[in-house]
Amino acid sequence: MLASSTTRRYVPRTRLFNRSNLSSMVSQYSTVYFKPTDGTGGKNIIRIQKKGKGYKAQYNYSKSRLSSLSALHKHLSKHAHGRSYLLQRGVNLAKSKGRRFDIRVVVQKSKGGSWKSTALFTKIGKPGKVTTNYHQGGRLGYFRSTLKGAGYGNAAIERKEAQLERLGRSVGRVFSRHSKGFRELGLDIALDSKRRTWILEVNTRPYFSAMKHSNRSMHRRVMSYAQKYGRKK
Repeated sequence: MLASSTTRRYVPRTRLFNRSNLSSMVSQYSTVYFKPTDGTGGKNIIRIQKKGKGYKAQYNYSKSRLSSLSALHKHLSKHAHGRSYLLQRGVNLAKSKGRRFDIRVVVQKSKGGSWKSTALFTKIGKPGKVTTNYHQGGRLGYFRSTLKGAGYGNAAIERKEAQLERLGRSVGRVFSRHSKGFRELGLDIALDSKRRTWILEVNTRPYFSAMKHSNRSMHRRVMSYAQKYGRKK
């Protein structure tokens, strides 16, 4: 996405984890996320925040205080166990009725090969958790009601919905230029306090089952597309 002028501006600054990039990122941003390159379900993500001359690293509900950059690097390296991780500038997520949320945009390829926006919903975080993911205690919400709870009016909601659906299709086309094998993508989108749109990550095999319990019609729609390219659940 960074190579495309269409999507580059939506991606928060993201770097591979190493000591040099860690030093640069924490010196520039008050919050940085440490996340696996091949993660799923919001697992193994650590939030790093500056605290005085040191740092606070939070993993799930566990919080660690690190007095120096060296201590922070050692702590993160131990957590990584040699796996590849990223450092990403933290985005201050918008809140709906006091709870942080982000947005999932699902796009899928039609039988004719064009990308279609098939699902749009929110993930509302559990208080105290680092991520909003369903598997981390979050819950799925309806897009329009969540944005209303965040202070958006009807016209603003319609504009944002149209923007996100266009963005999803654009990301699909960018991925298709990279490789012909992609059939479905799940974009995790953040809105910040100024209502700016950010792409936090793109999942190449998004999780559909949770939709069964929150929005059956949406689940039927994504599965109707998925079955055409061989996905059964």
